[in-house]
Amino acid sequence: MEVPADKLWGAQTQRSLEHFRISTEKMPVSLIHALALTKRAAAKVNQDLGLLAAEKASAIIQAADEVLAGKHADEFPLAIWQTGSGTQSNMNMNEVLANRASEILGGVRGMERKVHPNDDVIKSHSSTDVFPTAMHVAALLALREHLIPQLSALTDTLRDNSHAFAASVNIGRTHL
Repeated sequence: MEVPADKLWGAQTQRSLEHFRISTEKMPVSLIHALALTKRAAAKVNQDLGLLAAEKASAIIQAADEVLAGKHADEFPLAIWQTGSGTQSNMNMNEVLANRASEILGGVRGMERKVHPNDDVIKSHSSTDVFPTAMHVAALLALREHLIPQLSALTDTLRDNSHAFAASVNIGRTHL
């Protein structure tokens, strides 16, 4: 499988691009970031448990932090419409993090990389774990960053208006 040399993704992502040309709608950035957070956490836990070497874990975490900082956004080209439980996007993230982590460690991309997408990045979890977790993380972050602040602003406005109009007398309007 030929993968463009300038891309961080690997063969699984390339296969998906070639065989599943069903939409131009891309995976939302919020879900890409939630996947990166999930992979970051997994690398840390695997290191803490002695399942992943500290230097590999550190490189995966750094690569995930780069994704979270908005770098490498063009490395996630897959359509939102996918088979299974997000396996294609999970592998896309695994490949990007593995190749970038390999570069961080002074290695190269591709088959000779120092960090492997299946043996290192996805260690101790699978698509059926990661994708639902990432969906929950994305939803919680959206609540915290978008909905809750807006609800707080609405609450403040209603409170201010209740004080501003406290002296106003209204008639009931339930049967107009």
